[in-house]
Amino acid sequence: MTKLKENRPVFELPHESLKNSVSEAEWQTRIDLAACYRLVADMGWGDLIYTHISAKVPGSNHYLVNAFGLMFDEVTASNLVKVDLQGNIQQDTSATINPAGFTIHSAIHEARSDAKCIVHLHTKAMISVASLAGGLQPWSQYSMFSLPSLSYHGYEGLAVNDDERTRLQQNLGETNHMLLPNHGGLTLGSTIGDAFMRFYDLQRACEIQLELMSVNAEVIPIPQEIVDNIYQQASVVHSGETGGQKAWPALLRKAWRLDPGFCK
Repeated sequence: MTKLKENRPVFELPHESLKNSVSEAEWQTRIDLAACYRLVADMGWGDLIYTHISAKVPGSNHYLVNAFGLMFDEVTASNLVKVDLQGNIQQDTSATINPAGFTIHSAIHEARSDAKCIVHLHTKAMISVASLAGGLQPWSQYSMFSLPSLSYHGYEGLAVNDDERTRLQQNLGETNHMLLPNHGGLTLGSTIGDAFMRFYDLQRACEIQLELMSVNAEVIPIPQEIVDNIYQQASVVHSGETGGQKAWPALLRKAWRLDPGFCK
């Protein structure tokens, strides 16, 4: 509820804890997803109250997403909203969600059972590279982690048309990274940590590409055979685990240092 208090608009945040009202698995997912929102805010990737990160509730077809009207650094485990694939809210709350934003997430969750988490953001670097005719180039080590599993989906306006869902699903296929020309980008993963780290790598790749383009000099590209072999090399470095699995405990500690209030 928004009201005027001392000449300032104040948004009253939901503060009742859901810890004892949901399963242990759902509560842990809420903790991890709230941390992800806080980390995105800290990285400067947010877009005010817009864009979304969603995560599947273990053992169900329901998903958690941010309440419409909250900044990313206001998201907590308890004020995340549980919805079904149609965007219908599945808990007792006065909060709402952005239906246009969840169109993309529901389409991917529906088509990809392995997509336990989806990070969809509108960063300047990602919009810029996605909108270039050549898209992402093999110009840095970061781009190596995205290029073997990268797709594109053309801009069709605000994501409010149900017909777009099918085209989005077809364009995504089995890839884990997608650039959306004129719009932004997204990554998905079997864990929240995987989706976050994939977005981190794709964002860095876009930032580096723009830096290289700005100097207007010839760039040394990475050979295609290295691009094709990078996943095998990465599996050796991480001893069979994914980058998200390795990095997520450290990222959780960082989220805690930033503000332990995300766990409420």
